[in-house]
Amino acid sequence: MRYSGLKVIKEALTGHKGWKPVWRDPDPKPDYDIVIIGAGGHGLATAHYLAKVFGERRVAVIEKGWLGGGNVGRNTTIIRSNYLLDGNEPFYEFSLKLWEGLEQDLNYNAMVSQRGILNLFHNDPQRDAATRRGNAMRLNGADAELLDTDGVRALYPFLNFDDARFPIRGGLLQRRGGTVRHDAVAWGYARAADSRGVDIIQNCEVTGFRIENGKCLGVETSRGFIGAKKVGACVAGSSGRLMAKAGMRLPIESHVLQAFVSEGLKPVLPGVVTYGAGHFYVSQSDKGGLVFGGDLDGYNSYAQRGNLPTVEDVAEGGMSLMPIIGRARLLRMWGGIMDMSMDGSPIIDRTDIEGLYFNGGWCYGGFKATPASGYAYAHLLATGTPHETARAYRFDRFRRGYMIDEKGMGAQPNLH
Repeated sequence: MRYSGLKVIKEALTGHKGWKPVWRDPDPKPDYDIVIIGAGGHGLATAHYLAKVFGERRVAVIEKGWLGGGNVGRNTTIIRSNYLLDGNEPFYEFSLKLWEGLEQDLNYNAMVSQRGILNLFHNDPQRDAATRRGNAMRLNGADAELLDTDGVRALYPFLNFDDARFPIRGGLLQRRGGTVRHDAVAWGYARAADSRGVDIIQNCEVTGFRIENGKCLGVETSRGFIGAKKVGACVAGSSGRLMAKAGMRLPIESHVLQAFVSEGLKPVLPGVVTYGAGHFYVSQSDKGGLVFGGDLDGYNSYAQRGNLPTVEDVAEGGMSLMPIIGRARLLRMWGGIMDMSMDGSPIIDRTDIEGLYFNGGWCYGGFKATPASGYAYAHLLATGTPHETARAYRFDRFRRGYMIDEKGMGAQPNLH
């Protein structure tokens, strides 16, 4: 069933009796060609591209809870490609281009809103760094504009330009960046993958891997053994716990990242603003709530909740940038589990166990990478070779000394 304006009008006039379930709820088959562990954005995107681009039909996505119950529904919805290093910028620009065609590809309204993202700077060295980053972006085909104080003021006149410690001197603007409705991304990819025969199996927790003679034969689950020629792990912050079941120790730590939504307000923020000095980023949802976040909680955790000191720290950052929000009430808060790699960049690679593949270590970049991650992972699973934009995302880069240290945002406290 394809969605269209005429279909919406017809259903409105006939009592909405013609809508069908968006995806099936199948029982697991005894075996598949490819099993993907994790029905979040990356896992579902991988399944979609496996089926659509590479013609794989015997594919299953298994999820211990419900579809979209992890980080894909627990983030601040920002998309962008304003990266610096060659290992990252082509990949995230590829992802942004996929975002731009996503709704047509999936026949689903994911509410892609390219409202622009602005990274502020506050002194001459930060301006020089923003200039370098913008030039790197443009060399890789992305858009970038360097704004001075007046340029920023024209877009956001209510910011605190004269802060004693961090006066706003300008910003790096990417107009093609913006936001996307996070849960709609999961639903759209699930619907598209299901329509091409992919089995999405919820409430099916992986309890172990069946490995014989160095080869993965499938997964043990709470709903029985499921055989597979290839198994792709794709579980974000739970990567360490999952891969430990296969005897692997990852160069990853899991941390909580909190996010917040205020009460609904009249339109005030036309785009996304990031404030590195206070580690605060904010946008406004279509419902009017300010969606914002800040730093990681300062301890390892697998819990989807945070702590009060981080709430205070994020609120302080917001107040120093936008004093006008001081009387806005906080509506809700939540935590996502970040799989922080040691250099702040992801891993998409095969493991030393034949037939077992890994996708993780996304740090802060997971949601914005969803389409490219799914495409690159599908390419790896289907062809056995890395996608051209993801060749640097290998396990052995840590051993070889080829880290992609974008901003020193890894899990090491002295780098973060």
